[in-house]
Amino acid sequence: MEGAGADLQVERLDQHAALLRPVGVQALDQLLEGVRLERRCGHGVAGRAARRASIPAGLVHPSLAVPPHFLIIETGQPVESMRRHRGFPHWIRVAAGLPAGDSVVANVEAGETLPAHEGLAGAIVTGSAAMVTDRTEWSERSAAWLGEAARAGLPVLGICYGHQLLAHALGGKVGDNPLGRRMGTLEIRKAAPAGEDPLFEPLPAAFAAQLTHVQSVLELPEGATVLAHSEHDPHQAFRWGDRAWGVQFHPEFSATHMRGYVRARHVALAREGHDPAAILANVGAAPQARRVLRRFVHHARQLARA
Repeated sequence: MEGAGADLQVERLDQHAALLRPVGVQALDQLLEGVRLERRCGHGVAGRAARRASIPAGLVHPSLAVPPHFLIIETGQPVESMRRHRGFPHWIRVAAGLPAGDSVVANVEAGETLPAHEGLAGAIVTGSAAMVTDRTEWSERSAAWLGEAARAGLPVLGICYGHQLLAHALGGKVGDNPLGRRMGTLEIRKAAPAGEDPLFEPLPAAFAAQLTHVQSVLELPEGATVLAHSEHDPHQAFRWGDRAWGVQFHPEFSATHMRGYVRARHVALAREGHDPAAILANVGAAPQARRVLRRFVHHARQLARA
């Protein structure tokens, strides 16, 4: 929050002061201070946390209530040629229909710390070029946070690397896919339990999705349910408990993103025996896969209101 927009929000809050002070002067002062502090802290985790000052329930007018934020855990960057389209958090927000003001980003790969999970609406973990099996410090630290958050009941969605990291955090096994690299627009098929899943239930029995990965979830964590599979991966999607999901595919990828990845990896694809031109020609839109991301945000918001 910067400049005139921030000043206007503070001014509007000040205008409500006379109405709210009789029922909670301390609560209002906390809210005003949170907005002012966000101006100083910027758009990072600290700034958003400042905005969400601790306010006793029932003391703030509904028009001033701040909804719970989604945390986007950034674990990597797109291939260099696609960075002109910004990073994974932006792609996720666009695909999910999530306003930037409703989310905070923690770039764990760059060393940023993760906030407390209490009070969040949910967490979304991005993809990455890193490997879960490398067990880097930032990845293991993020896995510990994810395991704790999932066990505490925070809605979590892991995408690609995030899918694998969530499985690892909960006791599953991650490693190189025995069938090698998979890339492009490929068919995903729902498993029977998906028919009663809040994210997958309305999707067709088979749908297209964008994929780019070398490693996979080889063994699911105890208590996990398979929701979708593909020809090369029996664990394309899983749910652990009733509030944590992992998807190996990329619901945030558009066809443009997928084509950019195929072009960026054409040398590796050819070296591994794939036909980059054929993969590129087969790339298409994957609107049903994108629905998973939107339904996660919708479902998490409903849970936060309950």
